Amino acid sequence: MRRWIVGLVVLAALAWAGWTFVVAPRRAAPPPAPPDTSSGYRAVRLFFAAPTGDRLVDESRELPESGTLHERVAALVGELDRGPTGPGAALLPPGTSLLHVYLDDEGLMTVDLSRAFQKGFRGGAQTEYLTVSSLVRTLAANEVQVKRVLIVCGGEPIATLGGHVPLDRPYDVSEMP
Repeated sequence: MRRWIVGLVVLAALAWAGWTFVVAPRRAAPPPAPPDTSSGYRAVRLFFAAPTGDRLVDESRELPESGTLHERVAALVGELDRGPTGPGAALLPPGTSLLHVYLDDEGLMTVDLSRAFQKGFRGGAQTEYLTVSSLVRTLAANEVQVKRVLIVCGGEPIATLGGHVPLDRPYDVSEMP
């Protein structure tokens, strides 16, 4: 009888150990983590001045995938500021960066650019038009929900960049050639 009791105790201990260390951990395993998309890239279209300076040309680039609207738009403005990798010319004044961006439910994107955007602008009417068009077309091409773009500078509205193109109203992306 004693052997039976010892045998049952040993069997019970083995069953308990098997359950505790083999079966239960399999059931309680956490669900797999979602795939890491932070290391991904996305294709973007940027618009720069053509070498002749009379129109815009587009250039495709791969940028790291960003999560927030601010990060995505800041990356686009940064690439416009950097300039083209091929033929063409940068239009944003050097040092232009994004301070804030807002997008409402009706597709109005308000971009608040650094003071370098206004203070560093040099050019006439054609350059001013191309600069505004470059920014608006780049934003619209890469953020599909954007219908109109309003440009402000340093947190304040500006009437114009160089005296030729009004910036006191939003630009409809369909108006930009």
